[in-house]
Amino acid sequence: MDFKQTLDNKISDYNLLDHPFYQAWSAGELPVEALRAYAREYGAFISTIPNGWETINDAEIAAEETEHIDLWADFANGLDTVVSEAEIPQVKALLQTADTLFSEPVTALGALYAFEAQQPATAQSKLEGLQAFYQLPKTVEPYFETHSYNADEVEKLLERIGDLPSESHATVVQACEQMSAALWDALTGIHDAECI
Repeated sequence: MDFKQTLDNKISDYNLLDHPFYQAWSAGELPVEALRAYAREYGAFISTIPNGWETINDAEIAAEETEHIDLWADFANGLDTVVSEAEIPQVKALLQTADTLFSEPVTALGALYAFEAQQPATAQSKLEGLQAFYQLPKTVEPYFETHSYNADEVEKLLERIGDLPSESHATVVQACEQMSAALWDALTGIHDAECI
């Protein structure tokens, strides 16, 4: 079983680059108010990422991800808003999914992979959209600059998944699919609240 291919196939059903919210962002068609809502709401999820890395006992990446919460706060501040508790139902559901999946090492591996495997491409797309179409302070860019080229996390996750006993494999794949769907649905919630 090729883990990477199996996991990537699950993610491809919910490829965030294909989501109308990110498509509008990369085309410069997303209202700034929608960017604000995204910064506020999605930031609540970004703050959970270190928990997943702590659950799989990777203190180094957990510490890095904790620093990245501040970069996200800078993104929000550049849009004249702050990260707050999620109010949109689908974002609340994403937080619940993250809390559940990040609580056990096997499910944390699958859930983190769903997020980290997509992050370089989505970060690059969002960064290019911000630079091309939005007249915003440079402080909105560092989070996306940092994540647009970082693939180390994916390699670490694949290595750890490969070390698991075979009976854990289906659980990893299921967690990856769950997180992929929750990430997609959260964007849909923000898109529906701000763009329709």
